[in-house]
Amino acid sequence: MRPTLPPVIDEQPSDLRYRVALHRVHRLGSMRFGLLDRFFPDMEHAWRASASELAAAGLDARTTAEVLRAREEIDPDGEMERLEEAGVTALAPDDRRYPSRLGEIDDAPPVLYVRGEWRPEDEWSVAVVGTRRATVYGRQATAELSRGLAASGVTVVSGLARGVDTIAHRTALDTGGRTVAALANGLDTIYPPENRHLADEIAERGALMTDYPLGTKPRADFFPRRNRILSGVSLGTLVVEGDFKSGAMITARFATEQNRELFAVPGSIFSPQSRGPLGLIKDGATPVSSANDILEALNLSQLGAQMGVLTREAQHVDVVARRSGLAPSVASGTLALLELKGLVRDVGGMQFVRVRDEDADYSAAGTPGTRS
Repeated sequence: MRPTLPPVIDEQPSDLRYRVALHRVHRLGSMRFGLLDRFFPDMEHAWRASASELAAAGLDARTTAEVLRAREEIDPDGEMERLEEAGVTALAPDDRRYPSRLGEIDDAPPVLYVRGEWRPEDEWSVAVVGTRRATVYGRQATAELSRGLAASGVTVVSGLARGVDTIAHRTALDTGGRTVAALANGLDTIYPPENRHLADEIAERGALMTDYPLGTKPRADFFPRRNRILSGVSLGTLVVEGDFKSGAMITARFATEQNRELFAVPGSIFSPQSRGPLGLIKDGATPVSSANDILEALNLSQLGAQMGVLTREAQHVDVVARRSGLAPSVASGTLALLELKGLVRDVGGMQFVRVRDEDADYSAAGTPGTRS
C-alpha cells in the first residue's frame, strides 16, 4: 500500500537531503533507487518509511535492513552541510542542472555530485579517453584532437587519469576551452594525487563530477562503472589508445550501448596500444585524423547558435568573441568550422560575415547527436 501524502499547506520543501542520505546506503544503486522513486511520492517519505513500506516498494530484506540502520547513523542535514563545506553540489535527475543526456541512460546516477558547474553548453561535449601509458604518438594525437575540439567550443570530457586523460584536460584548459572530469571516488579525494592542481583548474573552468558520495576512496572496481558517465554525458566518445581490455574500451562499450557516436584514432598494427582503436574501427567506429572528422560527424547547430551575433556586415573575430561571450581562441576556432560548413565567410583581415539570410535557421544542419 502506497503511503499517504500529507496535506499541501504551501510549497513542499526539497527532499534532496533525504536522497543524498539514502545514497549513502551501499545497496541502493540506480535500480533500487528507481523502485523508491516509483513507489514513494518523494525521498523524505522513503527515508521515513517503515520496513513493510520499503518491502512493498520492492526492496529485499537485506537492503531494507540497511536503510533502517542508516537512519540511525546518518543525519540528512549533516550530509548537506558536508557537501556545502566541500564546495560540492548534489543534483537529482529532475534538477535542470543535471546533464540531460546523462539522464537518458539506463543506469543514470540517482545523485550526481558536482564541483564546479555543468553548463548548458557542456551538452555539446566529446569524451576523450585512452591508456594511462600513452605512446609518443598517442600523446601527440590526444593533444592535437583535444585542442581542435576545445578551440571549436566543444567541451572535452575525460577521467582525470594519468596519460591520455590528463593530456586531454590540460590541452582543453590551455586552449581556453571547457573541460569536465568524471571521477571514480568522492569529490573530497583527488586521484591520482599529482592531478590535484589540475582538478582545481577544471573545477574553476568546468566541472568535476561523480556518483560516489563524499568520503568514498578510489577502488579498482569503481573505475569501469565511472566510465558510463564519461560516455553518458557526451555526444560521442573518442578512443585514442588502449589495448583490448583497457578502460577506454569499456567506455567505448558504454558509448555503443548508449547509442552515442564512437570515434577511434588509427595507429600502428604493431603497437599493443592501438589494438583497441583498430578493433573499434573494424566494428564500425569512425576513424579520426583531425578534430574536423569528429565535428563533421556531429551536429554544429549549437556552435552556429553561439555565432548568432554575426550579420551580413563584416565583424572582426575579437568583436565576435566579445559579443558572444566566448574566449577569442574558441571564437576563432568556431568561426573556422562554421566556414567549413558554409555558414560564414572570412572576407579578409579576420573579418567574418554571415553567409545565410538573416532568418536562416542554423539548426538546419540537424539535431545535436543524430546522424544527418
